[in-house]
Formats: sequence, structure tokens, C-alpha cells
Amino acid sequence: MATVELRFSALPEHVRTARLVAAAVARRAGVDESVLDEVRLAVGEACSRAVGLHQRGGIGGTVRVALTDQEKRFLIEVEDEAGPAAVPAEGAAEGADPDEDTLGLAVITGLVEDLEVTNGADGGLIRMSWPVSVESVAV
Repeated sequence: MATVELRFSALPEHVRTARLVAAAVARRAGVDESVLDEVRLAVGEACSRAVGLHQRGGIGGTVRVALTDQEKRFLIEVEDEAGPAAVPAEGAAEGADPDEDTLGLAVITGLVEDLEVTNGADGGLIRMSWPVSVESVAV
């Protein structure tokens, strides 16, 4: 089981890099080509959500993306450090729309069959996984 981990400042310009890395690692892990766009979009939405929570809450910190190649699944975890960021702090980003969070989760739900979303005092975690093609693993 190999894991690639990214950590980036909660800035929108880093989301594209996370999407590209996720698609490349998913391809190498054996995720079917027809699903790679879904992986890319889901990671983009999850990372955008994490960045939005940080900015809306006026919180620094990092977003962590872990990409794990398991025996029969490809697992992606996107973790934020926003904590209970639903309440905007003073100096938080102006014009931030809390409905973006709900919309982002709806999009992710439509893209990923195996999805788990948790929130805690230290932040939130989105865990997503896709099946790995058996032919690709044997090569």
C-alpha cells in the first residue's frame, strides 16, 4: 500500500495542482480511464471546499490530500484544519457564500459512490474511494 501525501496552504491556486496529482496517481494505481475525470473533479471540489472553509473562517493552516493505492481500492482523503468554520471569524473573506459548501458536497456525492464526510473540532475530512482495475494491478 503506497501513499502520496500533499500539503498546501489553503489558497485557491493550489487546487489545480492537487487535481493534477490526484489524476496522475489514480492512473498509476489502476483506476479505470473512464473514471479519471470523476476523480479529478471530486478532488477539485473537496479541495475547493477545504480552501473555502479556511478562508470563510479566517483560518490559516494547510489542506492535506492523501492518495493511497490499496489492494482493490484507490483512496483519497482531503483534510482541512478549519475546525468548526461554519461561523465566519472577523476579517474572514468578504462575500464568502456558505451555500458553496453544500453545493460542493452535492457535487462530490454525485461523483463518488464510496464517500464519507466527517467534521470535528480540529477540522473536516472527506474520504473517497474508487475501485482499481484488476488488470492494471497485475501489470
